[in-house]
Amino acid sequence: MRHDKPTTFAPETGSELTVAVASRKGAGSAVPGFYFASAFVFLSAAALTAWFSHAMSMTMPMPGGWSMSMMWMEVASGSPGQFLLFIAMWISMMVAMMLPSSLPMLLLYRRVARFRGDSYLSFRVWLVGAGYFAAWAGFGALVCLIGALVSRMAMASAHVSQAIPVAGGIALIAAGVYQLTPWKGGCLRHCQDPVSVLSHHLGAQAQSAFTLGLHHGAYCVGCCWGLMLIQLVLGVMNIYVMVAIALVIALEKLLPSGGRLAYWTGVAAILVGTFLAANSLREVHWIL
Repeated sequence: MRHDKPTTFAPETGSELTVAVASRKGAGSAVPGFYFASAFVFLSAAALTAWFSHAMSMTMPMPGGWSMSMMWMEVASGSPGQFLLFIAMWISMMVAMMLPSSLPMLLLYRRVARFRGDSYLSFRVWLVGAGYFAAWAGFGALVCLIGALVSRMAMASAHVSQAIPVAGGIALIAAGVYQLTPWKGGCLRHCQDPVSVLSHHLGAQAQSAFTLGLHHGAYCVGCCWGLMLIQLVLGVMNIYVMVAIALVIALEKLLPSGGRLAYWTGVAAILVGTFLAANSLREVHWIL
């Protein structure tokens, strides 16, 4: 005679998480509404991101042979409204880029919460997603502040503007080096193992869902900030660059060989960054 195990969840061991996922056929299946809602959010974010990309496609030639996007020109004004607009753009871009690779964790959370009989199931899943993208919004705010400062300095000084391509090459090298570090590897392993994330950080209260998402998002930022830096250098609102980086992020997290992809992406970034920095140095005419 079959006896089910107790359904209480033990975060410190994670044993009941395995039960929640593997037992009680049908309890862990996702309703079509979950996929419909995810597809709707993704397509809406992608459409909004494409609109932002088109609206900010104008550029201004700068000393040093590069062009500044309208986005950075407006952010450099220091207007709170422009800051909020950048954050809105950033969040829509992050949802479009990161939602596909974060779906396994959201789906697993929904399965476990449903198995436990948690109330307000859909609301809890939305809280996890909100926490996850709140971490990315915080990173976007930092990007905005640094980008505004650099843009303002470049518009005020031809010498700074001439140095931007060299700095871009150095940034690519830094991003590539990070791809090869144990810190990147540790964050990537965290992102690849949603079972471990839930087994150690799943709480009973509804508000713990937001904390869980924030925790997972912070690790995702730690995993992917180097790739986002590559995108910032190559063109933060360039649709082709955006799709390429999103694809690399998804493959790193979802494939068993994601660590090898991270390594070779890092090597490629170092090589391209070295070429860009060395080539740009020949064009720099500094008055020392």
